[in-house]
Amino acid sequence: MVEYGLKPEELNSRNMLHAKKPQVYDKIVQFDAKYHKGESIATVLLQYRYACNFRCGHCCVKRFQRRDPRRKLSIADVKELSRQADELGLARFIISGGEPLVFRDFDDLVSAINPEKFFIICDTNGWLLDRERIAHLKDIGVDRIHLSIDSLNAEQHDRFRNAKGSHERAMKAIDSALDVGLSILVLTVVTKQRLHSEEFLAFLNYFTRKKVVVFVTYAKPVGSWEGNFDALVDKEDMKYFRELEKRFMVCTHLTPAYGLNMGCISVKGILSITQYGDVMPCPYIHVSFGNILEEPLKDIIHRGLDIKFFGEHEDTCLMAEHRTFIHEYMVKRVYGKSLPVHCSDVFTERDRTTKPFGKGRRAVSYMTRRDQGADRKTAAP
Repeated sequence: MVEYGLKPEELNSRNMLHAKKPQVYDKIVQFDAKYHKGESIATVLLQYRYACNFRCGHCCVKRFQRRDPRRKLSIADVKELSRQADELGLARFIISGGEPLVFRDFDDLVSAINPEKFFIICDTNGWLLDRERIAHLKDIGVDRIHLSIDSLNAEQHDRFRNAKGSHERAMKAIDSALDVGLSILVLTVVTKQRLHSEEFLAFLNYFTRKKVVVFVTYAKPVGSWEGNFDALVDKEDMKYFRELEKRFMVCTHLTPAYGLNMGCISVKGILSITQYGDVMPCPYIHVSFGNILEEPLKDIIHRGLDIKFFGEHEDTCLMAEHRTFIHEYMVKRVYGKSLPVHCSDVFTERDRTTKPFGKGRRAVSYMTRRDQGADRKTAAP
């Protein structure tokens, strides 16, 4: 495993975090030791509700928005999730959806997560993000906004988002966040074709000049883009992107952070939890390791780490570039099924890890829950 020293901006961020949220700081400074013991340091990406005011062309949760009779997470459930995550030393939550700013109980949700114990990020399309709302988010304990923008061209962005005027609102939100002093990252999806375009270079140059970091999500064949394999990048494309990282304020989830080069961060560095409590390795791998309404988060994480793709170092993005993983596991075993698919229906004993990324981890077989008879009722501060 290659280790990296903290970048100056990361050190500065930690110093500010120490003053603002000392309990979060205390957990983050333990990340290196926890990771090298084979423990997850995951950000909890909480898809609390799938309600959304947009119908975006690349929506990764499109199939989750279908009617499902299962019980949805409550505010009380989120409080319990927060308690367990804190006990495990996890330090970050991303409130996602859907579009979080349409949630009527958004403030209660932030309170349930507990801003004193967690660095809290809010994903948003920016439609409801005016200056007053930004100031309010800062006041209730939100630490950062992740704002999605698809292009500097307003017409292209609006067409992709199916929302006229959305580009103008999003761009105004960036300036408002900078004025209010709430940290903001721009999220953008990059296909193989866009990566090598002049438009993308202009996009990176624009936000670098504004001193706003761009977080790139490589295109993935899920949700509205299920089967869109032509958009996927390859290793040469990713090598090219690493050169762009040297020129612009841009990163992906593969960019080393916290002094660590984790490669694929699924389970190790991120968990995605559906509005029904299912725990997935990331927002794009629609496979469940368990449900927080039925068993402890700790056991679910161990089950995920027991699978080689998540418990070993993968120096790529499984859902963006690893064609064998995409076709053998996702296309053949997940496509066309009710989501999320239980891990025992996707992975076999041959997929158990033999080279865990750290030492001291207690292995819990991903078959355990199914064998016991439980059935399925349905980027860094």
